[in-house]
Amino acid sequence: MKEKRKIVVSRRQFMGTAAAAFGFTVVARHVIGGAGHVAPSDKLNVAGIGVGGRGAASVDACRNENIVALCDVDAGRAGGTYKKFPNATIYTDYRKMLDKEGKRIDAVTIGTPDHVHAPAAIGAMKMGKHVYCEKPMAHTIWEAREMMKVAAKTGVVTQMGNQGHAGEGLRLYYEFIKDGAIGTVTEVHVWTDRAGVPGGRAWWPQGVGRPTDTPPVPAGLDWDNWLGPAPVRPYHPDYVPRKWRGWFDYGCGALGDMAVHNADPAFFALELDAPIAVEAESSPVNNETFPVWSIITYYFAAKGDRPAVTMKWYDGGKLPPRPEGFEEARRLGDNGILFIGTKGMLLGPSHAGPPRIVPEIKMKEYGGRPPQLLERSGDHHQEWIQACKDGKPENARSGFWYAGPFTEALLVGNLAVRTGKRVEWDSKNMRSTNVPEANQYVSKLYRKGWEI
Repeated sequence: MKEKRKIVVSRRQFMGTAAAAFGFTVVARHVIGGAGHVAPSDKLNVAGIGVGGRGAASVDACRNENIVALCDVDAGRAGGTYKKFPNATIYTDYRKMLDKEGKRIDAVTIGTPDHVHAPAAIGAMKMGKHVYCEKPMAHTIWEAREMMKVAAKTGVVTQMGNQGHAGEGLRLYYEFIKDGAIGTVTEVHVWTDRAGVPGGRAWWPQGVGRPTDTPPVPAGLDWDNWLGPAPVRPYHPDYVPRKWRGWFDYGCGALGDMAVHNADPAFFALELDAPIAVEAESSPVNNETFPVWSIITYYFAAKGDRPAVTMKWYDGGKLPPRPEGFEEARRLGDNGILFIGTKGMLLGPSHAGPPRIVPEIKMKEYGGRPPQLLERSGDHHQEWIQACKDGKPENARSGFWYAGPFTEALLVGNLAVRTGKRVEWDSKNMRSTNVPEANQYVSKLYRKGWEI
C-alpha cells in the first residue's frame, strides 16, 4: 500500500491563476463591511434567466437564498419553478427583468439555450451582478473571450455549470497523473453517445435540413423572445424544447453538451490551453445542423515539463479503439475519458466521475488512492454562492477565468467540423491561419436589440 501524504497546493501553482482559499469562512459584517456591503452571512437576492429544464435545477440550488425574479419564455416548462418560488416576480424578457429588478438583484443564474448565454451574462455582469451560467459557457469563441474580459473588468463572481468540476473525481485524475501512476501522458480519448446514435437513441436532430412546415406556436411560448439574438425563423417543435442543441443558430452540438463535462479532467489535470491545430472527420455536414457523428482531434503544444498532447473527441456513438490489455468484460461505456500514459491507462466515466487505473491488475499494483495534493470542494452551486458572499471570484473554481479558455479550446473543434479541414489555430488573435473560411464561425451576427 502506498504511503499517504497530504500536500496542499494553491491553484496559482498548478493553474497559473489567482491562488484559491479552498476552505470558505463566513465573516461578520463589522469585520469587512462598509456602507451598502452585503455581509457573507446574509442571503443573496437571486434572479433566474431560463428556469425550466436544467435551469430549474440552478434556481433550486439557490433555494436557501432569496429568489426575487424569474424569467422564462416558456410558461409551461417554467411552471414548476414558478410554483416553487411564488414570491418571485415573473418575466419573459430578461432585458426587462434586469432593467426593472437590477437594484435588488445580487446574482443571476442562466439556464437558457447556448445562443443566449453571452448576451444575458454580459448584460448582468455589466450591472455588477454575479453570474452562474450553464454549460457550455458561450455559443462562439468570441463570446467566451468577451465574457472573460467583462468578468475580469467587473470583478463579479462567475461559474460555468460543469458540476463535476467540484467533485472528488476531478481531483483524483490530477493526483494520479501528478504521482506518475500511468507515466507520461501524451494521448487522451473522450467520448459521448450524443447526439444521434445510428440504430439507437437520438438525443436531438442532427444531420437534417430545416423543416418546411409552420405549425402554430404553442400557448405559453414566447417564440420571439426564445429566438433572442438569433435570426428570425418560424417556430417548429424540432427546435424546442431541448432539440435546439443540434442547430448551428442555437447550440454547440454534442461537443457543447458533453465535452464540457467529459473532457474537463484532461484540461484540468494536464493544464491544457488552446490547441495549435484541430482536425475532424464526420458524417455529412449541412448549413443548418451539426453532423450525426464526428471525431475531432486536438493537438496541444508541450507546456513546461509536459510533452505535446493529442486529444480525440468522439460523439454520435463513435468510440475510441479498444485499448490493448483491456479485460474482455470491461466496457468503455456510453460516455467517458481515457488517458494513455507510458506506464498505463486511466479510465473514468462522464462528468469527471472517479477514475481507475486499467487494466485492473495495474490498479492493484498501484495500491489504491494517490497521495492527496488538492483540497476537496463541496457542491458546485454552493461553491459559487459562497464565493459571491465572500467577494472572491477565484473561489468559484469553474469561474469564467477557467471556463473561458476551456470553452474556447473546445469550440475550435467545431470550426474543423464545419469546414471539413485541418484548422491551424492562432489563439492570441482568435483566427485560423490556414483556413480563412473558418473565421466566419469564430463570432456571429446578433439580431437588432439583442447585441452584446
